[in-house]
Amino acid sequence: MATPAGTRAPNEASVPVAPPPPLAMPHSNMIEILPSLPLETRSLPLDLRCYNGFWVPERILRAIPDIHAGFETRPSDIFLASSPKSGTTWLKALAFTTLNRATYSPFDAGHPLRRCNPHDCAKFIEVHFDGVKDELEPIPSPRVLSTHLPYSMLPERITGEDSGCRILYICRNPKDVLVSGWLHFKKVSPKSVMGVQSFTLQEAFELFCQGRSLNGPQWQHVLHYWEESLRRPNKVLFLKYEEILCEPVVNLKKLAKFMGCAFEEEEEKGGDMEVNKSGHNYLTKNDGFFRKGVIGDWRNHLTPDMAEKLDKIVEEALQGSGLSFANDL
Repeated sequence: MATPAGTRAPNEASVPVAPPPPLAMPHSNMIEILPSLPLETRSLPLDLRCYNGFWVPERILRAIPDIHAGFETRPSDIFLASSPKSGTTWLKALAFTTLNRATYSPFDAGHPLRRCNPHDCAKFIEVHFDGVKDELEPIPSPRVLSTHLPYSMLPERITGEDSGCRILYICRNPKDVLVSGWLHFKKVSPKSVMGVQSFTLQEAFELFCQGRSLNGPQWQHVLHYWEESLRRPNKVLFLKYEEILCEPVVNLKKLAKFMGCAFEEEEEKGGDMEVNKSGHNYLTKNDGFFRKGVIGDWRNHLTPDMAEKLDKIVEEALQGSGLSFANDL
């Protein structure tokens, strides 16, 4: 019996595998093919198109050819990657603060994150570069940039063997991703967007289980970065939201070392890590992007049957990969 797409046979070894195939370079005719791509209008608040196996907002798909053709990387660039609602905002605060602590002391009242949203300090390449405007070029090196793009949609300038760029990827339990995303979009979407406020959790759940969510399937998004982190651990650092919350110091040291700015013994003794690890301090006024941030909030929203169904889908997709969310509450 054939193994379904996106799953592995039970006896398949957990070893590094080849990365997913990159996009054919690139789809310069995106505007022409876009109307022919499968369309999903129920996953509010954005219309999604299925492209290269992922459901991506139309606006982002329009930007991909320009990113592939014109976005210039630097060897020192750090890219923060994630599926939406996986701890992106917190990771941005942690990474920016840690990388720039020599320039901006975490104790400084004028720290950029005390007056700016973390998304302004680590901008999304698919939002801030489109071939016409380039808001990323003026940022001084080393730049902390971000993306929600699946790994297979990143340009060769980021993923290539000769690229000096590094990728920090953060993932989160899919059940919390689902609930957090549903609550977030109901909160921040304008009331004028038809259907958002009446969009039920049951509707969001069914679409999520089908992979028809923002840049979904979420588990495939996670899996591709996971596999690349096994293949090239010096290039991609894979982090779990739950593990950072439970062991912030261990994971912050790992993050800093990966970025090339490891903490010195004097810094650890001086309490710098205690300040850097509490990215929450910088997010209190940005509550549109940072809700509870707790582990297992899905229990307050999903029924046991819903949780079991989603767990089964994810477990089958990740089978044999060495990655699991079974112990992430």
